[in-house]
Amino acid sequence: MQANLPDGALERQAPPAGEEIHLPGPTILPLATAVGITLIVIGTTINWIFTIVGGVITLYCVIRWVRDTRRDVDALPEEHRH
Repeated sequence: MQANLPDGALERQAPPAGEEIHLPGPTILPLATAVGITLIVIGTTINWIFTIVGGVITLYCVIRWVRDTRRDVDALPEEHRH
């Protein structure tokens, strides 16, 4: 059924694909970072041990997240880098 389509609409629907879209892989790092930040906040009211553990978790996750992002950016074609 192709009712209500103007003449030539089927040929103009979508341009051909020019390149593959790059999406980062799945990761647990955002959730783990949020848990670390939450522990830091809880630790400021309950016990400094929570703050220390949360800080270590947050620092580890942020370093790893930045490293993974740099690796993904390095894998992009040269014309996509800014």
